[in-house]
Amino acid sequence: DDSDYFMSNDFMNRLDATNNLNVNLSTDILSAGWYKGKNFWSVNVGLRNDIGAAIPKTMFQFMNNMSSREFGDNISDYLGINETINGQKLEINSYAEVGLGFARNITDRLAVGGKVKMLLGIGNLKLNINRIHVETPSVGSSGMTSKASIQVDATLENSSKLLELPENESGDYIDEIDFGSFGFAGYGGAIDLGVSYKLLDKLTLSASVLDLGFIKWSKSNTSIARANAEQTYDLLDPASQQEFMNIVNSGEILNYDMLKLKTEEASEKSRTRGLTSTMVLGAEYALLNDWLVVGALYTGRFAKPKTLNELTFSACIRPTNAFNVAASYSVLQGAGKTFGLALKLGSFFAGTDYMFFGKNTKNVNAYLGGSIPLGKQKTAEN
Repeated sequence: DDSDYFMSNDFMNRLDATNNLNVNLSTDILSAGWYKGKNFWSVNVGLRNDIGAAIPKTMFQFMNNMSSREFGDNISDYLGINETINGQKLEINSYAEVGLGFARNITDRLAVGGKVKMLLGIGNLKLNINRIHVETPSVGSSGMTSKASIQVDATLENSSKLLELPENESGDYIDEIDFGSFGFAGYGGAIDLGVSYKLLDKLTLSASVLDLGFIKWSKSNTSIARANAEQTYDLLDPASQQEFMNIVNSGEILNYDMLKLKTEEASEKSRTRGLTSTMVLGAEYALLNDWLVVGALYTGRFAKPKTLNELTFSACIRPTNAFNVAASYSVLQGAGKTFGLALKLGSFFAGTDYMFFGKNTKNVNAYLGGSIPLGKQKTAEN
C-alpha cells in the first residue's frame, strides 16, 4: 500500500525463502477461422509478454534492516552491517506472433490439430544476481574501521531495440532502463499440437502442447553487462559516507547504484531463448443430454524461473449454444481461494479462473472477448 511495504512484519512473515512472480499476457490483435471441407483453418496475429522473477527473502530483509537503522554522523551507526543476498532473477520476453492453424476430425471420436507460428522478437531481458554482499566492520573492531564494502556478482543480457541500457554521465555503469525505438530484434518459430479423443459416448479426453519453440536474438541488437567486483567506501569521508548510505538505504529491489553493471566491450553476440511452453491435459463428462458438462483440467506452464502447475475442476451449464454459464475451482496455485466464473452470451464471453478476493489474493486473471461468425453454421451433416 505504500513505498515502505517491506517494513511490515505481516509482509515479512508471509515471504518464502524464494518468492516467484509470473506475468503472462497474451493478446490476439486479429484472429479468424473457417471450414474448408472437413478441415478447419485458422489464422491469428497477436502479442505476447512473459515476465518471470525470483526474489529471495534476503533482499527484503536487507531493505528492512537498512531502513530500520538510524544513520547519523557517528561512524558507529554504520558498524556491524553484514548482509548477503543470493539468487535474484528477472527475465522479460516480448514478441509478436503470426500463426496458421489446422484441425480435422479423423473419425467420429478422434480429432487432431496444430498451429505453426512465426515469431517476431520485440525484446528479451535477463538479469541474474548471483550474489550481493554488504559489510562494514563489526562494533568494537579496531584497525581499518572506516572501510565499508559492497561485493556484487551479476549479469544482465539485453536483446532489444525497444529497451536501452544507458550508462551514467561518467560512463561508469548502467544507471537505468530507457525506451528506445520499436522494432524487431530477433526471429523464431513455434508450434502448437493438440488431440481430442471421445473415449466413451459421454467422456472426452484431450491433450495439447503449446508454444514449443524459440527466438534467436540478433547480434547487432544484443549487449551483455556484468558486475564482479568489490566497491569500497570510506565512512570517515562525508561524501563517501553519503554515497554508501544512499545506496544501501534506497528501498529499491533493482538498485542500479549497488549493482554497478558495466557493458562489456565486444559483448554483441546472438542469443537463443526458448519460449514459455505449456502442457494441458483435460477430461470432460456430459450429463443430462449434454445440458451439463463437468470436467477436470491439468495445466503445466514451464515458466521461468519455476514451472507452475494447476489442477482445475469445472461445471458448465449450456441449455443453448447462445447461453452458457460455467464455474470452476483450482486447487494448487491460489491457497484455496481460486474460484472462477464465466458467461457466454451470444457471440460475447467474459470470465475468470482466478477471482479477485482482495489484497491477499495470490493469483488473478480475467478474459473478455467476442467472435463474429461468417457464412453458414457448420453442422454435423456437412
